[in-house]
Amino acid sequence: MVSFVVEKPQRMSNGVVSETTRLSIIPNNSSSAQKTILKNLEIISGGQRVNAWVDSMRASSPTHLRSLPSSISSEKHLSSWILQHPSALEMFEKITEASGGKQIVMFLDYDGTLSPIVDDPDKAFMSSKMRRTVKKLAKCFPTAIVTGRCIDKVYNFVKLAELYYAGSHGMDIKGPAKGFSRHKRVKQSLLYQPASDYLPMIDEVCKQLLEKTKSTPGVIVENHKFTASVHFRCVEEKKWSELVLQVRSVLDKYPTLILSQGRKVFEIRPMIEWDKGRALEFLLESLGFGNSNNVFPVYIGDDRTDEDAFKMLQDRGEGFGILVSKFPKDTDASYSLQDPSEVMKFLRRLVEWKQMQPRI
Repeated sequence: MVSFVVEKPQRMSNGVVSETTRLSIIPNNSSSAQKTILKNLEIISGGQRVNAWVDSMRASSPTHLRSLPSSISSEKHLSSWILQHPSALEMFEKITEASGGKQIVMFLDYDGTLSPIVDDPDKAFMSSKMRRTVKKLAKCFPTAIVTGRCIDKVYNFVKLAELYYAGSHGMDIKGPAKGFSRHKRVKQSLLYQPASDYLPMIDEVCKQLLEKTKSTPGVIVENHKFTASVHFRCVEEKKWSELVLQVRSVLDKYPTLILSQGRKVFEIRPMIEWDKGRALEFLLESLGFGNSNNVFPVYIGDDRTDEDAFKMLQDRGEGFGILVSKFPKDTDASYSLQDPSEVMKFLRRLVEWKQMQPRI
């Protein structure tokens, strides 16, 4: 007789499911029966993992969030969340007072922060008004774009040479072009690539993902040089389970890569101790503020990957993070803004405030 117990998978903070399965086998003379049981267990466990991924994909989908029925409890939850993460526009005076004359350094995500989230990632254009706003911002404060995209692609969208760019979730960092920065502390031609050894692997994985997912309509695979993305914004929900299996089948062969999930996108990154938070810290050090008490970093972002930067600021006890979201989310950000239009209003107010400050 054979008995087995499969524990329900435990949901992790990043949406991944614990793969531990408890199995107790009462001795049996039939090894083939045990093999059958073990095979069935793998199928059950695998199915649970896929279902958990799909649940996470569904939960993070803005369309699903918008379709949730209004209720007293959800309104209370939203009100409670706003109390904990008030609007950065409404709290603007408090924010500027908190800077206390310190050097403000700006860190900005791109998609969903400076540009709207769109179905085709190649068409995530920032408006000319937003570009002018960021250009003015960079005249007032050292400013960096920290994004999951590769540097070349995000630069083609932003087109401002006076900024820092940290692409591939901070794994590809460059300083302002020579002669463009107005800030004395900025180091010209800065280049840092902590995941350079992974270039061939990422390229190989992207080719395999393109081949593996070509049968699923709507999938977009992006090679970000040091990382990769699989967008499922245009994939029918009934195909999500199939997509999870396709992506996992490729990544199972690459144990040194990490799979995580953002807003209708799978992110694939090298398993190294580096993220947007580390990139933020590196950029502050490059500006000469590594151990300084005279800096006030501000990070604005909308995605799960930005939480690493929010957490870094919280741990440093300096500056603050602003989450861009219309819906309550677990976050280490201190304040919130609803969308890129509110981000632009906040940045404009910051520029106006700075221009009114007496020059030292």
